[in-house]
Amino acid sequence: MATQALVSCSCTSVSAKEQLGSAFWGAPSSSSNNPIISGTGYDDAQVRCFRRRARAPLPGVRMAISRKKKEETVDRAKQQLEGAYLVAGIKYAGLTVKQFQQLRKSLPQDTTLMVAKNKLIGKAIEGTRWEALKPALTGMNAWLFVHTEEIPAALKPYRALQKELKLENNDFSGAVFEGRFYSPEEFKALETMPTRADLYSKLLGTLKSPSSNLVGTLQGPARNLVFTLKAYVKKLEEEA
Repeated sequence: MATQALVSCSCTSVSAKEQLGSAFWGAPSSSSNNPIISGTGYDDAQVRCFRRRARAPLPGVRMAISRKKKEETVDRAKQQLEGAYLVAGIKYAGLTVKQFQQLRKSLPQDTTLMVAKNKLIGKAIEGTRWEALKPALTGMNAWLFVHTEEIPAALKPYRALQKELKLENNDFSGAVFEGRFYSPEEFKALETMPTRADLYSKLLGTLKSPSSNLVGTLQGPARNLVFTLKAYVKKLEEEA
């Protein structure tokens, strides 16, 4: 049976178990009504503490579990990167769980919000076209993975939440779109990109208007031309 010197929960769980015996370890928690515990000098709180310590994973086991979780997070991030059109970081320090849930519910179906450490996201983007995101890997970030060409619609929910809650210090930390890094100051270009409906309307107007308008489109920004042509090709494919 245990010695009276062993009365503190600071002792190791292994020593406690060896001295108290396996019968004690599986015994009910109340010492007053249990003949195994009664008379040992341990109170109920110490008994519960010993049991809790014994059931906790050993340091090596904890490290293995932690490493496995990190690997799973990197794998999930890599899966989200596949087929993504844009990845953006959000400074989430100070946001509550309820606010995160509110944001998730307001996001488009093809947009995923994920919380992950910068180091793990850095591993996920290493050697990929998303490495340009590295300048955003500072501070506490949540990550938006946008799997749709409708970029403004994917960014709008967070802007709305930011405005509603007056989160001046919780701006976007940066984003990558078409291989280019966009700083927080450059997000307006992403948030004002034409939607698919806008492109169809512009294309229809171009085809119906004099050739001078078509020349104007060709002389405009290359990105606008690419979107216009892509929209036209998709329209032809759908009609085929």
